Amino acid sequence: MIRNLRAQLSLSIIAVVLLAVVFIGLLSNIFIRRDFENYVYRQQQAKTANIAAILSHQYNPLTQDWDTAYIHGIGMLALDDGFIVKVFDLNGQSVWDAENHDISRCIRVMDEITARMERRKVETSGKFASQKYELTQNGHNVGEVLISYYFPYFLSDNDFKFIDSINGVLIWVGLLSLPLSFIMGEILAKRIARPVTKAAEAAKMICDGNYNIRLEQKTKTKELDELVFAVNNMAISLEKQENLRKRLTTDVAHELRTPLTAISSHLESMTLGIWEPTVERLKSCCEEARRISLLVSDLEKLAKAENDNLTLNKTKIDLKEIANLVSGNFEREAANKRINITVEGEPAFVFADKDRVCQIVANLLSNAIKYTPENGNVEISVKNTETHGKLCVKDTGCGIPQDELPFIFERFYRADKSRNRATGGAGIGLTIAKSVAQAHGGEIKVESKEGFGSCFIVELPILPVAP
Repeated sequence: MIRNLRAQLSLSIIAVVLLAVVFIGLLSNIFIRRDFENYVYRQQQAKTANIAAILSHQYNPLTQDWDTAYIHGIGMLALDDGFIVKVFDLNGQSVWDAENHDISRCIRVMDEITARMERRKVETSGKFASQKYELTQNGHNVGEVLISYYFPYFLSDNDFKFIDSINGVLIWVGLLSLPLSFIMGEILAKRIARPVTKAAEAAKMICDGNYNIRLEQKTKTKELDELVFAVNNMAISLEKQENLRKRLTTDVAHELRTPLTAISSHLESMTLGIWEPTVERLKSCCEEARRISLLVSDLEKLAKAENDNLTLNKTKIDLKEIANLVSGNFEREAANKRINITVEGEPAFVFADKDRVCQIVANLLSNAIKYTPENGNVEISVKNTETHGKLCVKDTGCGIPQDELPFIFERFYRADKSRNRATGGAGIGLTIAKSVAQAHGGEIKVESKEGFGSCFIVELPILPVAP
């Protein structure tokens, strides 16, 4: 049978509380009883020693006689407490013997104690035994006393009543703990299960496509707050991905529609005899087909860059040397727009694939030239940090709006909503650059302000990074 989380938590808490109460009760009973019995044992040892001390003062050394009347009183009181006293002089002659005075009473006392101990404390294998004490006065031996009692100790009716009262308290504590455990279990289970249930309901709504759901409940429990935070972040991420997916579909359709429409209209017109198949018109069809091929090529590059099995031929390379090499390849394109390209900084050696890094720099430099107006500047700077080599491509172009910055590395994303080919490609170059940088264990980020240009920063590790 499947139970909900709240029921399982409630039952678990109740079970834990009850087990804890039972366990503590049993341990308390064991330790209290043991300590009490040790206390009784010490008290009885002290009492027998005290009887011997009192009896030692009942001898008169001047008359060399014993105060038998007083000894009789002490012996009868001791008998009431369960101790059978026998006093002997130095010659071993009996001075006073409880059994001689009242044998029937002694037998009754021994039977009662034995029966009580066997009835109430079966685990104790005790029996009546005698303990001898020397009777001394002023350092001289005047006789001896033999005290018999249930050994090693015995408990009176009052002692057993005390133990019963302790057990009764423990039982009442256990009984009172039962409803309290139910109440506590229900409260705690409700507190823990509520955010989990809300998170589960939110996850179901997210699965159904409702990405606007947000959990705002604060639980004051670290793990539960992290769960709420994770669900909210998942909803936000999925909402962004859904928007990007819709935009991706629109962008891909747009990228393919334009050249395909041009090719089909040209070919249809030439097939119907409306247009003559001139060289110029066939060249236009070839140009549109080339645009489709370039788009497919970009997609293949992106798939390869994002593949976990991307092969990297890593060696020790200088980022400044790469910057000089790539910038030289763009001299003519920059000259056509009268854009000045400069490379500054110090040599920065990193452990990376030279061709892949050239691909990153080429993508960034191509975008910088494309979005920088005539007579602008593009600056490439290189420097070292403790763990990474850092390459920055900064332009004086139009910049990127702040609300566009989180999305510019997404595939097919372009800030230019018109997707004009004159101001950009298919929107895959930056995605490829990011994937290649991450494959090296590095990262790429951007700093930009609309109207003041952009700065793309690439950081690659100096030391080899485990795949």
